Amino acid sequence: MAYIKAISYYLPEKVVTNDELLKEFPEWSVDKVAAKVGVESRHVTGANETACDLAEKAARNLLEQYNVDPKTIDFLLLCTQSPDFFLPSSACILQDRLGIPTTAGAFDYDLGCSGCIYGLAVAKGLIAAGIAKNVLLLTAETYNKYLHPSDKSNRSIFGDGAAACLISTDGFAEIGDFSLGTDGSGAGNLIVETGGARKRNATGVEATDDDGHTRREDFLYMNGSAIFNFTLDVVPAMMQDVLKKNNLKKEEIDLYVFHQANKFMLNTIRKVCLLPKDKFYVNLKLTGNTVSSTVLIGLKQNLDAGTIAPGSKVMIAGFGVGLSWGGTILKF
Repeated sequence: MAYIKAISYYLPEKVVTNDELLKEFPEWSVDKVAAKVGVESRHVTGANETACDLAEKAARNLLEQYNVDPKTIDFLLLCTQSPDFFLPSSACILQDRLGIPTTAGAFDYDLGCSGCIYGLAVAKGLIAAGIAKNVLLLTAETYNKYLHPSDKSNRSIFGDGAAACLISTDGFAEIGDFSLGTDGSGAGNLIVETGGARKRNATGVEATDDDGHTRREDFLYMNGSAIFNFTLDVVPAMMQDVLKKNNLKKEEIDLYVFHQANKFMLNTIRKVCLLPKDKFYVNLKLTGNTVSSTVLIGLKQNLDAGTIAPGSKVMIAGFGVGLSWGGTILKF
């Protein structure tokens, strides 16, 4: 069995409020958008601050808060779509920075909104196979570096941040069985087209999508309606699969901590899945959508608030870019 032993996170110092966005977009009603997406402010990295830097600070917070000796960590996973370099892996750099032994394994994996769930699944597998005993899972994104300055919609939603989670042979939350899924046919609905090997150089190409939004190859593009429809298609079935694999009924779940995409999407999921409002976590107000870190940040916030207590059964789930999704149960 595998358990969560520690959770922490880090948010950049710079904060961008809705009032500040309004100065850039005076024609825009930020209050209405805040009511819909649920974000009033978000943390944004500085020009020389990277996802690797955020991950290091989240890890150091965990090591300090839980008095963990980095020498006891024997595997490091980093989930990021904002790596410092094409190569080497940022996880290798973090192994050195954090003082983790050179006998530890370390690698990056490129996944977004479901990345935390996939990382927990990989960590559980490493422990079950006897490959590792203490796996440090880090999630870190700086999506704001991918956003065009005039992309007011995505700039209102996304925040930068990182989270850290220690998975071990003992701890305070047992990790259950997983439901995972992938549909790469929707890859183009959330994408940064240039910068990689296929389109290495910026193109400056812009087009208008079916919803009238500008699609820029050199910046993050999200087809909001397609992502919304995809989520409503896969999340209810995934939720049922998670319950089935863990031999639980919906009524036995004490708390649902799903990827904090936006308030409107989360409230729609809750209504479609017929989940009680007091058991469904929604809190993007001060962080925004931090992509792969939202679930771990949500878990830590609920632990600190006492919402999660010994005996609690919590369903966690992520869904989005890929397209990809996943969920599991945590038994505290």
